[in-house]
Amino acid sequence: MTKKEEFYYGENGEPRKFDPKFRGPIHNRHCTDVLCCVIFVVVILGYIALGIVAWVHGDPRKVAYPTDSYGQFCGQKDTPNENKTILFYFNILKCASPLVLINLQCPTTQLCVSKCPDRFATYIDMQSSYRYNKSYWEYYRQFCKPGFSKPWKSVAQVMRDEDCPSMIIPSRPFLKRCFPDFATKNGVLTVANQTTFKDGRGKTRNVTDLREAANGINNVLDARSVGMKIFEDYASSWYWILIGLFIAMVVSLLFLVLLRFIAGVLFWIFIFGVIGIIGYGIWHCYWEYHRLHGIPGSDLTIYDIGFQTDFRVYLQLRQTWLAFMILLCIVEVVIILMLIFLRNRIRIAIALLKEGSRAIGYIMSTLFYPIITFILIAICISYWAVTAVFLATSGEPVYKVMANQSLCKYANLTCYPETFNTTNVTKLCPGAQCTFAFYGGESLYHRYILIFQISNVFVFLWLVNFAIALGQCTLAGAFASYYWAFRKPADIPACPLFSSFGRAIRYHTGSLAFGSLILAIVQLIRVILEYLDHKLKGSQNVFAKFLLCCLKCCFWCLEKFLKFINRNAYIMIAIYGKNFCTSAREAFFLLMRNVVRVAVLDKVTDFLLFLGKILVAGGVGVLGFFFFTHRIPIFTQEAPSLNYYWVPLLTVIIGSYLVAHGFFSVYAMCVDTLFLCFCEDLERNDGSTAKPYYMSASLHRILGKKELSPKNESCY
Repeated sequence: MTKKEEFYYGENGEPRKFDPKFRGPIHNRHCTDVLCCVIFVVVILGYIALGIVAWVHGDPRKVAYPTDSYGQFCGQKDTPNENKTILFYFNILKCASPLVLINLQCPTTQLCVSKCPDRFATYIDMQSSYRYNKSYWEYYRQFCKPGFSKPWKSVAQVMRDEDCPSMIIPSRPFLKRCFPDFATKNGVLTVANQTTFKDGRGKTRNVTDLREAANGINNVLDARSVGMKIFEDYASSWYWILIGLFIAMVVSLLFLVLLRFIAGVLFWIFIFGVIGIIGYGIWHCYWEYHRLHGIPGSDLTIYDIGFQTDFRVYLQLRQTWLAFMILLCIVEVVIILMLIFLRNRIRIAIALLKEGSRAIGYIMSTLFYPIITFILIAICISYWAVTAVFLATSGEPVYKVMANQSLCKYANLTCYPETFNTTNVTKLCPGAQCTFAFYGGESLYHRYILIFQISNVFVFLWLVNFAIALGQCTLAGAFASYYWAFRKPADIPACPLFSSFGRAIRYHTGSLAFGSLILAIVQLIRVILEYLDHKLKGSQNVFAKFLLCCLKCCFWCLEKFLKFINRNAYIMIAIYGKNFCTSAREAFFLLMRNVVRVAVLDKVTDFLLFLGKILVAGGVGVLGFFFFTHRIPIFTQEAPSLNYYWVPLLTVIIGSYLVAHGFFSVYAMCVDTLFLCFCEDLERNDGSTAKPYYMSASLHRILGKKELSPKNESCY
């Protein structure tokens, strides 16, 4: 065998081995990156074990149910609190903010009740009326500690022991907790139409004193009302939303089919439109420059007038319009020169886009593969979220000393309810109580919960990236089977998508896991940097902020670069069946040898697909707007009556964009795969009978090479 037959040469003169029997994706493969595959499987098993341990120790009821001062759940079945689903605070004035209330760390007794108070009342008024009206006490006692039945007990002792609240105020439940029933009347804050209330300690206070303790609750309660209306809108329009998403799917498919015929037209219309708009801008700048000639003050320079907050001042200067005109002329010349010198590469990019549409037409099953990726990612998200909740709720009840006196040395110290009454804390700190504070623990498991949470996030990122990588490798294998079929579609293997999926799982799980691992590490670092940035927002350390900003920028760029390299490495894996590092290296150098083609193809593809997404989402959105606002006469009766028409409309628009993105992501992967195959085809073959091209006739004509053999020409 001669040297010419043993090697072929890249565009940089690098000799590479030539396989005369190469006919597309290798079928006789071997397992790649086995060590990483083993580690990946072990990590998955460990992740399952972590979930099991979290499920054993965790208790999501701690999230679903509020907890009283004794660590008991409100509304839990088969408990004394089964019918008491709402948490009541004895003295809400002691709570600094709603966050303190939600975190159950408000320094006042918390009690489970069946309903919130609906009136103003004080313990003093109840005690004074008890002798002649027992019903007053019967209502008030439901907000006292269970078992307390001494309405004659002195007010001072009741307040000290916190047997009953000193006052109750009209409230309504929110987040299963009683909050003051605020309202605004003529611009004045009121509670049950009153602006003052008795605090049960001999003082009359203004309801504005409750503002700090329940800051922002009004807005949140109003949001709840809005939320109910939104839910009603979804309930009455869900099937029309599904119809809109189905229309988006049909339009997306139609757009992909039409790209075979209109890709070039759309691109050149856009390019000449940009050239025309810039040309008009140049003319307008010249017109303004000429109009200002002779006007007093227009010949001043920008340097003369300095910085002005009113930017309209600069528009009165001839120099401003001259600068605009020069800038636009430069842009215009650059675009025209790029079109002149890159015209052939632009034609190749458009031809590849058309070829991608043709490939999808032959392998229609690829359009529905994103559903599998979506299901895998949904499983990962669900498992991560459930495990995170169980880890967060796997602590034991921790009790703290809650003292009314700020000078009590035992305040906020850990205590035990079983033995609290036998200690001298109540003697040194009158009124102190051993109150439930939060969930935690001192065991080995509880000390490492933070590490477990970080591990949960890391493995979640790894699995999500693996699911995406599996989809990319599967699609790449299917489309590579199309490109390397000498006679299309006769030589396309049966079930190319299923075969590619099987090869990726059987032979290349380790390689896909390797690439996903690298990306997951970078993403975890970015998550940590975002957390540190959130913590340092109030910091005055300028250098730390600058360093953190630089690190965030660098790792963002690194993540984008790794995604690009991984994507093309998976394509090479799907074609040649080599390990990740080898595939990444070969893909990188192959792209570098065709860097101009890569740039042109990337921008042309991005533009056309973005235009398609906007057309799909915008078109369906306009149709939805006319439908939900009853502006289509033939559907006036069928259109539902809505509180907010924008609720289903936004859902349809966003959903349509996501549907289009799912379909177009397949198309983008198809174009990228065909491009790499096209570059390999150019380097491997020369169009001779011994080494014929596998590219389509349109690509062959653009290159200006020899005519294709009759067998290949007849396929198009």
